Formats: sequence, C-alpha cells, structure tokens
Amino acid sequence: MAGKKRAGGRGATGRLVGRGRARARLGVALGDRSYDIELGHDWLETIGRRAAKRLAADRLALVTVPTVARRYAPMLTRGLEAGGARVHRIVVPDGDATKNLSQLAELYDAFLRHGLDRSSAVVTLGGGVVGDLGGFAAATFLRGIPFVQVPTTILAMTDASIGGKTGVNLEQGKNLVGAFHQPRGVYIDIATLRSLPRRERAAGTAELIKHAAIWDEVFFTWLEPRIEAFLDLDPRVVVPALERSCAIKADVVARDEREGGLRRLLNFGHTLAHAIEKHAGYRDILHGEAVAIGMVFAAERSESLGFSPAGTASRLIALLERVGLPTSFPNRPRSAYLSAIAVDKKKQGGKIHFVVLEGIGAAKTVALAPGDILPKSWRA
Repeated sequence: MAGKKRAGGRGATGRLVGRGRARARLGVALGDRSYDIELGHDWLETIGRRAAKRLAADRLALVTVPTVARRYAPMLTRGLEAGGARVHRIVVPDGDATKNLSQLAELYDAFLRHGLDRSSAVVTLGGGVVGDLGGFAAATFLRGIPFVQVPTTILAMTDASIGGKTGVNLEQGKNLVGAFHQPRGVYIDIATLRSLPRRERAAGTAELIKHAAIWDEVFFTWLEPRIEAFLDLDPRVVVPALERSCAIKADVVARDEREGGLRRLLNFGHTLAHAIEKHAGYRDILHGEAVAIGMVFAAERSESLGFSPAGTASRLIALLERVGLPTSFPNRPRSAYLSAIAVDKKKQGGKIHFVVLEGIGAAKTVALAPGDILPKSWRA
C-alpha cells in the first residue's frame, strides 16, 4: 500500500502557518459512529457539560489516574454533574503495566459496585493507558456502553484517544486483547499539558512526528524549526500542531476504521517499539520513547531495503534528538527481539505488515518475516 507525499490535505497548510486559534473542531467521519474532536484551552468544566450532554447518561464512571484525579477530576466532575449525571470516580494505577486483565476485572467490579447499567457511560480522563483500559472496559461491560475520551497527554491527544482502539496487554505482548469501540467524542484541554513533565511531553511528541513522517511532508517541514516551541507549549504552535496531527489520524481512521490496510501505516515504528516495551516489563521506558527508537530502526531499514532515499533516516533522527528522545536500541540479543516480534498482533501468515518510509511524508507496508525485519547481521 503505497503512500504519496502529501501537502497537508484540505486547507491544512493554511492552518499551520496561521496565527493559531484558541479553539478547533474536526470530525471523524464514520457514518452513524461519527464524532468530533474538540480542542480548547482552560475549558475542562465546559468539557464536562458537553460530554454529559453527548452521553445523555444518568450515571457515569470517571476513570482516571491519581495525579490527574487530584489536579483535574474535580473541575471535570463539576461540569459532568452540571450536565445532570451522577459521577463515580474510579482511580487506577498509572503506567503501561496497569493495562492488564487483572486491572480490567477490578474495573468491572467497580462498575457493578457503583450501579452502572446499560444506560450508563464511561469518561476516561488521562493518558493513553486510561483511554485504552477504560475504553476496553466500556466496550465489553454489558456488551458495550458509550464512552468519551478526555486526554491529558500529547500522546493521547494526538493518537491514542482517536480511532476507537481499546485494549490491554498480555504477558506475551502488548495490546493482544482489545476491541474497536469508537468514543462518542474526544475533548482536549490543552491547558492540562502544563502539568506534564517535559519527558512526558517529549514522549508524546514522538507520535506527532510519526504522523508527519508517514503522511505529510509539509507538516514535518513546518515542525522542524518549531519543535522546541511546541515542547515549551507555545500556543501559537501547539494548537495548529495538535489540530493537524489529530486531522491526520482522523483522516486515516475514516478511510480504514479496522486496520484492514491504510491504518496499518499508523504502526510505523511500533513493531520494534512493542518489543522494547515488553522486554522492559512496560516500565522505565515510555511508549513514545520506544516508538522513537522503533521509527529510527524502521527508517534505517527503509533505506537499506531500497524503499526510501538516503538521508531520510538522518532527517528523522535529527528531529527526534532535538526533542530529547532516544534513538538507539537497548542492548539485548537479536533473539530476544525476534521472540518479541513473533507475537506481534499485525502478524499474518508468518509475516508482519512492517511499515517503511518512501521518504518523509510517505509510507507503505511490506510483508516481511521477523528474520527479514531483523537480519542476522543486525545488532542492538
């Protein structure tokens, strides 16, 4: 599935070079499952009222993590309650290790304890872990109840909250159990990024760069002189950058909701990233950091396999390093990485749909055996 170098899509270039705006809205076009992504600044209470109206549920489970619960849950709860809902806050541990079947069972127990039924709904407040776990609980509790996403990290805002992918990890690998369950809406308060540690901001920026690298060379070029301003949360850069990144994800999802082809491009860098995370026990390395390393590997393999011109990988590496992201592999044997990617959920018929670049702004998938992805000459 070949990609083409894209010049920013419908009006995107104008948005990116404009002054930036305090609010933005864009849609994810999925027929009767369509929904909006809304971006704003300092509007959590308003988000609560809008989410309550959208869900129209008398009882809501607000799933979040400790630090986010203390800082942002009270304001969001006020808005949800003003919208007429009874809110039950459920706090789960933070970190990717939380995405497991045991924690999922605890979430089901909490739903039942608080009296949730088929007329109830879920609101997830936090990063990608909360969205994946809470969203999967919503997808499967009583065979599915509605939910909305209120992401508070760059990674969740640009990627994890959009597209309906929910799930948990197994001991053998990441996201091996899950469901497609589209949210009723995604509501983003950019002000929540102020409390995010710089390392977390950098990790989330990896997904932003990924979208530009696979889809939009104009966006990538626009980011290059502005990446430090983005990390510093300059609103003149943050709003248009998040808007464009969300638009890319929304466009891909609208064309291929269930990852039958085009949506696989969003896995750029993830084949090796998931292997890195698995060997780290989903601790000590952030998802975006693993993705950065995986993207570098994929870009270098793209060049060595003859899919992209020389210099593609170095341009990507330069931008990732300016963000402060790692670009080299943890020192583990090739056999360890091979065993990890052997259970990749994208594997079919013994081969993996590996995403390669054809240049900055264009990508495609190629079916490769694990041994071809990691040739015998490869060393971490």
